[in-house]
Amino acid sequence: MQLGYDQKLYILAFDHRGSFQKKFFGIDREPDPEQTAMIADAKHLIFEGMLQAVAAGADPSITGVLVDEQFGSTIPEEARARGLKLAMPAERSGQPYFDFQYGDEFGAHIERCDPDFTKVLVRYNPDGELEANRDQLAKLRRLSDWLHERERRFLFELLVPAEALQLQSVGGDVERYDSELRPELMRRAIAEIQDGGIEVDVWKIEGVDERADCEMLVAQARSGGRDGVACVVLGRGADDTKVDHWLAQAAPVEGFAGFAIGRSIWWSPLKSYVDGKIERIAGARRIAENFLRFVKVYERAEGRAPVA
Repeated sequence: MQLGYDQKLYILAFDHRGSFQKKFFGIDREPDPEQTAMIADAKHLIFEGMLQAVAAGADPSITGVLVDEQFGSTIPEEARARGLKLAMPAERSGQPYFDFQYGDEFGAHIERCDPDFTKVLVRYNPDGELEANRDQLAKLRRLSDWLHERERRFLFELLVPAEALQLQSVGGDVERYDSELRPELMRRAIAEIQDGGIEVDVWKIEGVDERADCEMLVAQARSGGRDGVACVVLGRGADDTKVDHWLAQAAPVEGFAGFAIGRSIWWSPLKSYVDGKIERIAGARRIAENFLRFVKVYERAEGRAPVA
């Protein structure tokens, strides 16, 4: 199988686990079966929003969900039955450094769930702690090799959190870190991950404020003959104005294929539903509307006729 991905890809991401159960339901321990069912039901509401988006015009062949095995319940099977793309995480939730959710059994879980993309979330700063970075790279190389030996696609969510000295160099201003330092740190991180023998099909990366930085990141992602590798923009829970800007910078750049956005789409509607302020169908409708709005923003910036 050729490395990369050659289609558009619009993903609704709701594979959040530890943060989801704590912030929505106040559960700070391993949930019991009743709590697990309650969390799974909330996640199914997000999926119902995706189904409404498809009914309203989203193309299922380029539309997908990123959902976890722990709380996903029947969503993976339902997504496949409706022709949607399916991505599922392999990382242990809530950890500062990558580790496998299911240890040495990771392969059995991937084969049983059979997603189109196996996803990892990795926090990697090239100026971070050397041994921790090396340990992450070794584990990620193991996963990368396993996936590609079996012709399975790898979706890599890269976060580059600021080191203390980096943040200090911009006066503690997170926005300055994001605009002045993070783009080059992201490029270096991608390069180090590639040099570690880790081959990624789709990079799920934080938005950047300048189109030139989008071009730089694609150039690195596609370096060394990786011409088919794609990038998608993640939302990071930012407000619509910020996410719109990130999408507008990325969409016209060859090599960007779409987005994988989560909280920016479903957080507010789901919170209103959980708090009893709106009915379930209204929550799903608002999620669908938010998803479709981002598709329109992306496709307008790309120069395509947007989805209806």
